[in-house]
Amino acid sequence: MSEPQLSIRSSKARDLAHALSRRTGQPINRLVELALERYDQELRAETTRYPMDAVWELAAEDLAKIAPGTTSNHDEFYDENGLPI
Repeated sequence: MSEPQLSIRSSKARDLAHALSRRTGQPINRLVELALERYDQELRAETTRYPMDAVWELAAEDLAKIAPGTTSNHDEFYDENGLPI
């Protein structure tokens, strides 16, 4: 019985695989295994994150864009009872 095979019909994948094989000396099947294992690890790492992490990352990006000295204090728009002036 012959071994299972994987056939990918993509000239880009073929070119990348051959170029990496020449550069690394690794056979193409080993490069494909390594790439799939790495991608699997990345996906598993993403799924263990908390969904709220994405919100915190966006907030941190926006916070970095705020000019120094900027505040959220708007007291000048309200009277001593907290009503709009």
